[in-house]
Amino acid sequence: MVATATTCAFIPVPSPSPDPGTKPTKLANLGGMKSKSASSGGLQVKANAQAPPKINGNSVGLMAPVESVKHEVETSSPPPRTFINTLPDWSMLLAAITTIFLAAEKQWMMLDWKPRRPDMLIDPFGLGRIVQDGFVFRQNFSIRSYEIGADRTASIETLMNHLQETALNHVKGAGLLGDGFGSTPEMCKKNLIWVVARMQVVVDRYPTWGDVVEVDTSVSPSGKNGMRRDWLIRDYKTGEILTRASSVWVMMNKKTRRLSKIPPEVRGEIEPYFIDSTPVVEEDSRKLQKLDDNTADYVRTGLCPRWSDLDVNQHVNNVKYIGWILESAPLPILESHELAAMTLEYRRECGKDSVLQSLTAVSSDGVGNLVNMADIECQHLLRLEDGAEIVRGRTVWRPKYPNNFGTFGQIPAESA
Repeated sequence: MVATATTCAFIPVPSPSPDPGTKPTKLANLGGMKSKSASSGGLQVKANAQAPPKINGNSVGLMAPVESVKHEVETSSPPPRTFINTLPDWSMLLAAITTIFLAAEKQWMMLDWKPRRPDMLIDPFGLGRIVQDGFVFRQNFSIRSYEIGADRTASIETLMNHLQETALNHVKGAGLLGDGFGSTPEMCKKNLIWVVARMQVVVDRYPTWGDVVEVDTSVSPSGKNGMRRDWLIRDYKTGEILTRASSVWVMMNKKTRRLSKIPPEVRGEIEPYFIDSTPVVEEDSRKLQKLDDNTADYVRTGLCPRWSDLDVNQHVNNVKYIGWILESAPLPILESHELAAMTLEYRRECGKDSVLQSLTAVSSDGVGNLVNMADIECQHLLRLEDGAEIVRGRTVWRPKYPNNFGTFGQIPAESA
């Protein structure tokens, strides 16, 4: 009876369906079991559970079946989480390492890549360098697609921007760049800036899209209170000289907007970089004519500086003046000729609120030269609405297509 009761405590035994006339039986607990028959007159059985015997502190006897059951339950459960189990799949980790290695190898091959054309990686960052014993600054430029015009060649504004960029980088490369726009440290202390007074440019040939040009610039003294800066633009591949330019610069006080002498402290900074050389462009000593409404053939009015036209010194960039001057150039000349040379004299600056007028006069034989495909000379004036002169200029134009030229319409007498 004890064995049967013990077995029923751990192994469920199906009980017979209760008789409607009998009372439900009570289940036994682990502390003790009582079994009563269905009828009051039946046999009563009482069984008391006793603790299993221990030998040397270990349970024996009746608990053995319990531990075997627990062992079966534990073997069927998943293994416990350990450090090894938490690691990713080794195959996935190996694939990730391989991907990283291949990407690094690709980047290394790109760094070691050799171009098909040797000029494709010429000065790739356009930083420039000091050459010829420290007296010449050299920088390379690649002609971009947005720097060419309708003729598929670089515009005159593009070339002028290259000249200005090399001038500023020359000062920076020499270690003389202060807080100002091309000003030395001593100039910054005295609120002085450089302004261009005269510019001469001769263009022998315009570069095209994708060409690499090499720009050299140097400085020389000009009179007592001026500095001359020259430029040479070459085709990097052939060494052909494309453009020559020479300019004269003077100092102006940034606050008073008046011209200033070169202080001894500033002269001591810049004189070590002066080179004794002749100008790369022969000076055109002819006087520039003053135009007015009666002498001008073409007048363009209502020209206003935009915010993007101002430089850090809060005056209009020098290159912008050239674009305004060409605004009044006659269209037939622009279509049949290209700018070959120009001379500019800067009289005063204009601010962001200025309204300007551009005047152009074609030389007396300009109409005949247009038809005969000869050079054409024009006079220019950029002025404020009140008549104050900003820039005087003279340009020379040469034919674009000397062997294939159609008949263009006559130049009108005047244009508003």
